[in-house]
Amino acid sequence: MRKNLPVTNTEYEMQDGRPIVSKTDLKGKITYVNPYFIEVSGYDESELLGAPHNIVRHPDMPEAAFKDLWDSLKQGEIWSAPVKNRRKNGDYYWVLANVTPITENGQVVGYMSVRTKPTREQVKLAEAAYAEMREDKHSRLAVVRGRLERRGLAALLSKLAAMPLQVRCGLTSAVQVLLMGALLVAGLMADKAMPSWTLWAFGLSAVLSLQLWLYIQGNVVAPIAKATSLAQSLAGGDLTSKAAFDQRGDMGRLLQALQQLNVNLIATIGDIRANVEVIDTATGEIAAGNMDLSSRTEVQASSLEETASSMEELASTVTQNATSAKEASSLAGTASSIAEEAGRAVEEVGRTMEEISRSAKMVAEITGLIDGIAFQTNILALNAAVEAARAGETGRGFAVVAEEVRNLAQRSASAAKDIKNLIQGSVDKVDAGNAMVAGATRTVAQVVEAVARLNTIVGEIALAGQEQSDGIQQVNQAVSQMDHVTQQNSALVEEAAAATASLNEQALRLSHAVAVFNTSAGGQARKARRDPLASATVRSLPAQRQSGARISVRRQAALQHSA
Repeated sequence: MRKNLPVTNTEYEMQDGRPIVSKTDLKGKITYVNPYFIEVSGYDESELLGAPHNIVRHPDMPEAAFKDLWDSLKQGEIWSAPVKNRRKNGDYYWVLANVTPITENGQVVGYMSVRTKPTREQVKLAEAAYAEMREDKHSRLAVVRGRLERRGLAALLSKLAAMPLQVRCGLTSAVQVLLMGALLVAGLMADKAMPSWTLWAFGLSAVLSLQLWLYIQGNVVAPIAKATSLAQSLAGGDLTSKAAFDQRGDMGRLLQALQQLNVNLIATIGDIRANVEVIDTATGEIAAGNMDLSSRTEVQASSLEETASSMEELASTVTQNATSAKEASSLAGTASSIAEEAGRAVEEVGRTMEEISRSAKMVAEITGLIDGIAFQTNILALNAAVEAARAGETGRGFAVVAEEVRNLAQRSASAAKDIKNLIQGSVDKVDAGNAMVAGATRTVAQVVEAVARLNTIVGEIALAGQEQSDGIQQVNQAVSQMDHVTQQNSALVEEAAAATASLNEQALRLSHAVAVFNTSAGGQARKARRDPLASATVRSLPAQRQSGARISVRRQAALQHSA
């Protein structure tokens, strides 16, 4: 027997009203488990499907109990008993197991086990009995059809009490006939001259006993056998069985009620199966569509996130440009002020140069006056020299003075000429300087005008940059809000996809749950074709639920970020 170790002393108690359901093939390999089986056993669905059912067997269970289980199932009997099972982590849990053969067209094709929560009294009795069976090889305890019985006379009486009605009626009739025969033989041996009516009475009694036996066989035993067979077929999920209810009385009404129950179950299960197939197809399409929509929404969210990042970088660049434009506008204003001050300085220089030019002209006029005085003095000196020459010796001293005055006049004329030349050169240079100052004044005026225009343009650029920055910020905020909304939508879509996948899984589980009922040969063939694909689909659904869980975390993060 398989030993599943290790084990602990921790009990996992089942919940009231929640059964554990599983189905196996003829070799005991699991083909279906309900969600509560997965929850209680601690195994994943992928670990259970296809595994032998003894994966949950506890080492404390005696081997004789499972031998009785398989013996009962092979004989087509229903087996029910308390069972101690092992969880994946080594803990244990008690169940009241009810195992039924699943039949199709009278043939057993698998087994269904429905396990419910046992009472504490049942657990206490079973635990003590199983411990005795494990530890005492000579124990007189035995499991028979799931019931705990003692070997010996009590077991024999129990078997006699469980004798089929057909055998019991036959034995009773045979005993009656034998007793009457014994009485007849005893009478004949005691009195040779027994009247003939005694023989007729014995014969009539024998015929009546036989007639009673045949009546019981036909009207009680046979209908009960039919009812039992039909009930076992219903318990095994085979709704194709038919039972004639031509008998009258209680047995006929019992068969009619069972047949009507069979018909009602066929109608109900048929409707359920048809609706489940429609739901299965619809939920599958919705799940596929939602997963596709979720994938595309996730791609859109990723693209929008990249767009938001780019918009944020663009907003930062535009803000920086706006700041630079403000600084340039400030510098342009400063440059405009400096240019205006330079223009005013150049104007001052121009006015100073004009004053210098006027002064130089006045000096030139004075120099001309001095030159005229020197020229006239020279003429006077020449006249004085002529007069001194005429005077002879008397005028010699005067001639010397006249000569000196002449020399002085010539030197004054020469100096005045030099001063005139210098002044003329200065005047020319001052005129040239005035021209240059005038040109510089015009240039500075143009510079001032250009700087003013530049200042205006830079101010407009700064204003436009600020407005652009504000607009980009608004766009960035809008894109960020769209990003948040898209992430939330993506989360909702994936949650919807996970919910639809879960609904699809529940539809598949419901399909498997009702598939135990065989309503027609075609339906069973269709079920057999669908089962492998359905099982594969069910096994693939936990990954979709994990996706739903992953996006729920993203949705929470998006909501927190939005808050």
